[in-house]
Amino acid sequence: MSGSSLDGLDIIFAEFHENAGNWNFEIKSADCYEYSDQWMEKLKNATSLPALDYQLLHVDYGHYLGQQVNRFIEKNNLQYQVGLIASHGHTTFHVPLKKMTAQLGDGAAIAAETSLPVVSDLRAMDLAFGGQGAPIVPIGEKFLLKEYSMFLNLGGIANISFNYPNNYIAFDICPANRVLNLVANIVNKDYDKGGQMAAMGNLNGELLNKLNSFAYYKQPYPKSLANNFGTDEVFPVLKSFGLPHTDLLRTYVEHIVQQTKLAISSNPKFSTSNSKLLVTGGGAFNEFLIETLSNELSSIGIEVVIPDEDIVRYKEALIMGLIGVLRWRQEYNILSSVTGAERNSIGGAVWIGQEA
Repeated sequence: MSGSSLDGLDIIFAEFHENAGNWNFEIKSADCYEYSDQWMEKLKNATSLPALDYQLLHVDYGHYLGQQVNRFIEKNNLQYQVGLIASHGHTTFHVPLKKMTAQLGDGAAIAAETSLPVVSDLRAMDLAFGGQGAPIVPIGEKFLLKEYSMFLNLGGIANISFNYPNNYIAFDICPANRVLNLVANIVNKDYDKGGQMAAMGNLNGELLNKLNSFAYYKQPYPKSLANNFGTDEVFPVLKSFGLPHTDLLRTYVEHIVQQTKLAISSNPKFSTSNSKLLVTGGGAFNEFLIETLSNELSSIGIEVVIPDEDIVRYKEALIMGLIGVLRWRQEYNILSSVTGAERNSIGGAVWIGQEA
């Protein structure tokens, strides 16, 4: 899994067990391989490449992914233990209105490098059926983390899921770490560690109102965001105010918190009874963001829960693994109640890398 925040390539080795429809899992090994400066630039600039160069990058990145999987297998002594690779790849283009999404990382190249079966292109089938192709992690939350009623992922984009009986609702809330990291880059920092810089800043009401006025936030679900919403639309608004980076970070943290609270409280099935919100993704390590969020959501009876560090860091990679397993079993792995597609679907292209 490679997230939109470009913090690295998440690889996990997990074992899944299913008994009469009940799933459990164990993460046996996990790591995040940081991108070199060269790969960081390639992925950042992928959407501006000519068509042929883009396709060449797609293949090159697939071979790179396969090489990193081999590195991971070697490091963790997993030879002959891996039965299947599920690869999300790195999202570049995402245009649901045109039934199109694109993730870099050619599955055939991964299979060729590893000599293992690979499942890739996990979102495409849902878009073909008219869905948003996102979020796709709710299937894993439903099967693997059913004790929680709500899930918030604070990655490059913040997204939320609601686990209701016989119904699952999920959608993207707003850009999150992708924008916070861009602001931190202004002062040559990769990110705002622990939210320390944001904690020193002042909230700017005019900027906050401007951020909250984006039309996307008024759209009903199902809905999803492309990475360039944060980079090409939101970040320029922040820069236009000419504020100190600490004030920009403080105000954007408030924006994330307010939009998260709105996403929860405006849900027609929301109950004021005490509920637990499981928070994962890199933003869960932003102590100032989590403190601000907890204080705001406590007023509507929501308890913010930060789980085990492996779940925080690797929940999405874990669920991509489950999606791959479900695809291999030819079972539904994308929920139409989440994406708005015509029906549930079995998403993913299969590439057979081993000899027959």
